[in-house]
Amino acid sequence: MQILRLAVISPMRSFFDYLPPVRMAEKAVENLQPGIRIRAPFGNRSVVCILLEVTLSTNIDKSRLKNVLEILDETPLIRRELLELCNWAASYYHHPPGEVIAAAFSSKQRRGLPVSELVDYGWTVTSLGEETIKQGKIAMRAPKQASLLNLISKSGFLGREYISNHASHSSFYALKKKKLITLEKVFPKVLSRSKKQDVALNHAQKQVLSSIKNNIDSFKCHVIEGVTGSGKTEIYLQLIHLALKQQKQVLLLIPEINLTPQTVLRVSERFDARITELHSGLTDSDRDYSWRLVSEGYSDIIIGTRSACFAPCSRLGMIIVDEEHDSSYKQQDGFRYSARDIAVKRAQIENCPIVLGSATPSLETLLNVRSDRYLHHELTERVGGASLPNLTTIDIREKALSGGLSSTLLRAIKNTIDKGEQVLLFLNRRGYATQLQCHRCGWIAECEDCDVRMTLHKKTKELRCHHCGKSARLILSCPNCGSKNLLLEGIGTQQTEEKIREAFKGTIIHRVDSDNIPNKAAMEKLMESVTQRRPCILIGTQMLAKGHHFPGVTLVGVLDADSLLFGLDFRGEERMAQLITQVSGRAGRESNKSHVLLQTHHPNHPFMQAIVDQSYSTLSKYILDDRGTRDLPPLGYLILMRADSKYQADGEHFLKSIAERANITGDVKLIGPLPSAMPRRAGKYRNQLLLHSKNRTSIHKAATKLVSIGDKITKRNKMNWFIDVDPVEIC
Repeated sequence: MQILRLAVISPMRSFFDYLPPVRMAEKAVENLQPGIRIRAPFGNRSVVCILLEVTLSTNIDKSRLKNVLEILDETPLIRRELLELCNWAASYYHHPPGEVIAAAFSSKQRRGLPVSELVDYGWTVTSLGEETIKQGKIAMRAPKQASLLNLISKSGFLGREYISNHASHSSFYALKKKKLITLEKVFPKVLSRSKKQDVALNHAQKQVLSSIKNNIDSFKCHVIEGVTGSGKTEIYLQLIHLALKQQKQVLLLIPEINLTPQTVLRVSERFDARITELHSGLTDSDRDYSWRLVSEGYSDIIIGTRSACFAPCSRLGMIIVDEEHDSSYKQQDGFRYSARDIAVKRAQIENCPIVLGSATPSLETLLNVRSDRYLHHELTERVGGASLPNLTTIDIREKALSGGLSSTLLRAIKNTIDKGEQVLLFLNRRGYATQLQCHRCGWIAECEDCDVRMTLHKKTKELRCHHCGKSARLILSCPNCGSKNLLLEGIGTQQTEEKIREAFKGTIIHRVDSDNIPNKAAMEKLMESVTQRRPCILIGTQMLAKGHHFPGVTLVGVLDADSLLFGLDFRGEERMAQLITQVSGRAGRESNKSHVLLQTHHPNHPFMQAIVDQSYSTLSKYILDDRGTRDLPPLGYLILMRADSKYQADGEHFLKSIAERANITGDVKLIGPLPSAMPRRAGKYRNQLLLHSKNRTSIHKAATKLVSIGDKITKRNKMNWFIDVDPVEIC
């Protein structure tokens, strides 16, 4: 009897065995291939499943097996290599396999919807439109429409990717109404060729490119550790060129959606190839279409964020992970995976090279370099002769501050603006003030659902929790004693912006945080303005520190350089060094004279002095050795299990029961259960168990035991729990 082994898209941690559809021929069953979708009964409903294998054995009594309802696909939607990757990820991250495999499908496909014809709809110029262009009739009356008409004429066809991301729909329909353009259906085609010649590389870049070229046809993990502005992106582009010449696809991962515009621009300027974006900013329809382009081989270059590591590439030839150190590559809810680590495993399965690039590589990556598992390439100088910025601390102890700005920093800003240059001010706190407190009784505005203080947003006159999103109207008197003497404490980007506008009237000022730059289009508009190199001041959070190229910035001011110096997380020093190095790297990318000023209350702290005096490369070696003395990652391993519950006792009892039944011994240490660093968030109490070991195999065996026990314990009051392998935050 033939058995269909299926992964059900559900939170169940096992596979399920079914019988083939009623009256399906035995030969037809044998021809079913892993990766197709199948609809099957599951409890009192039907669900979409993925076929893993056709087998003759099962541990279930065959009389209890049900027949599947429908075979949804004739051919697999994902290749065996991608299915193998998903199975590995489900095992490593101890996550339900059906949910992991679902990550490799588009939303429509997960719902079991039929695979539609792969066509594109776009605009072409009519004969009347071409005549209008020749006569120049439209240029004076409607310049935007004229520009768009010329663009469509030059392109021959403008498809949905451009329409969705770059142009005003009103301009399209105005031209259509005048019968100057028409909407047509076309089938995609493979382009894959270069527009421009490769840029000449310096000696160091040539050495890196040559070394990677020598391993271009097989798996090898290459780490490019290059100072900011050292030309890593140009090496990426030339590697992409090599892959395209071999008719292979390239997967380029970036940490944030907001980096998409500048990345797509640089790649599209170089290559006449189909570039496909994959990220959460796409609609379900656009994401499904992009998925199909990638799967069927029409897309040459796939640029995406974290989830794109599961892109269904049909002819993958290379993976590039830019800013590989960035914590955004770690999924923090649901299926908690590291896109960087998934990408490395995928390259191994696909037998293709992978490049990890960063000015501040993670300690995990540097340990793999030290252990000779990864090839290391260094770029120690900036291209074009530009020098790295000078770092200087500003001692702000007992100094008057205006919007978080010292008089020393204000003078430096004025001098920079007067020279026609640009300034970047970094403060990793949104809002206006981080705390509202009564000066009479000491009451503090706190979130009702989280154990944190509410942040004041002055423009919208509200208090907002930056953890659960809860908001409340700004109060004018203390709800505890009635006093109207309320103090604002802590500085956010909005307050700094207000003070800067007062001090530098007439100067262009951009605030760059998620409140002011909510989407990719807003970031694209900002980049367009800043790259014109008019004098301006950029004020923002870590959105500014992630790989952006600001050629006119010559001064960077870090308003609160101490923010990570005394944090609870053992990764604090690493993150502080990475963040300051990255934000400093925005300065002087095309200039020989640039400065970084670090405002600090601890100018004599050894680590603060080390950041000023030493390179990240030197600092990282010290931090890595220090981790080794404490058996902390990456020279030790951590796995976190957390329970979120309506009542504090429920989660604590659940984890305590698991710990007692598991009876973990040997070289694995079990810590807890204990309340998380933030004990309550979004109305749920958070308790956690922490596994710690120097042995990876042992800790995963222990995690398997915890998960198995947890699945069997009845949860109280809709409590939920999860396991996080290699957590990047212990909170």
